[in-house]
Amino acid sequence: MKYFVANWKMHKTYIEAFEFLEHFKNVPIGLNECVIIAPSFTLLWPISKSMGELKIKLSAQNMYCEDKGAYTGETSPIHLKDCNVEFVIIGHSERRNLFHEDDELISKKLKKAFEYNITPIFCIGETLEQRKNNLTFDVISKQLSIGLSKLTESEIYKIIFAYEPVWAIGTGINATPNQAEEVHEFIKSFLQKNFFKNEDINVKILYGGSVTPNNIKDLMSISKIDGVLVGGASLIPDSFERIIKFNRE
Repeated sequence: MKYFVANWKMHKTYIEAFEFLEHFKNVPIGLNECVIIAPSFTLLWPISKSMGELKIKLSAQNMYCEDKGAYTGETSPIHLKDCNVEFVIIGHSERRNLFHEDDELISKKLKKAFEYNITPIFCIGETLEQRKNNLTFDVISKQLSIGLSKLTESEIYKIIFAYEPVWAIGTGINATPNQAEEVHEFIKSFLQKNFFKNEDINVKILYGGSVTPNNIKDLMSISKIDGVLVGGASLIPDSFERIIKFNRE
């Protein structure tokens, strides 16, 4: 199964989202393709009611780690379930860097998502400064160690991991296939060693960071990449369609 996740971030009105869905009514999705869109919170309910027979799944971009309470401006997993959400992006670099979410909070969010049977898309990755200082693996080790600390082995196995080098997000500079492959290999081996007693595992690891129709073939040529988390290129229906159909051309 290959995953194609569209993270719309703070873009699209309802009309724009509806036009996107109209476009995809005529786009066939293969049996081995899982297409997921992550719109803003205000779009989750109307989109869930407008998808009809579309083989597209719905994700939230974030959620809080409590069921309910005095948390002004936050959204709970109960709200997401009301909107028929199946996935939630947790730990995106913009949440970490702009809103100062730390690994401890992210670990609570991951645990809470599983309480409501929502599959987390767990984002990890290093900044440009950290990469220049050869800290990539140290950073990712910490993010994984703390982030997964509250989960069971079976829960960890269900997570969709997303390696997103912060220096490649929205910059137009994506990691080279070799760079992506190296980190994906490290993530898998770290999980095997620290959470699965060195047993062979088949966890899903996506790549995110300036993914476009022009570089999708190179990225997906790497067997260890199970899909992509797409930002800007997912906002235009034709662009996202070309990414999904990369192997049919």
